[in-house]
Amino acid sequence: MSKKLLNGQELLARARELGVSEHDLYRDSGPNEAELQRRVLEAERANREAWLWLLAVIAAIASLFSAAAAWLAVLR
Repeated sequence: MSKKLLNGQELLARARELGVSEHDLYRDSGPNEAELQRRVLEAERANREAWLWLLAVIAAIASLFSAAAAWLAVLR
């Protein structure tokens, strides 16, 4: 799965949407797009990982409920 990399104003808008830091990003000729691109990709990866972590926790909780239900069924 290949994703088109953003540049220019689209990249700046996406960075601001994600809350990416602009600290030490600007040079005399404008923003360092390579560094901004790296920060945006890292922020998007962190967001994906956060959702996957949440999904794993929900799956673990569902597994516990399933095990408890099976245990209760055996006891009755």
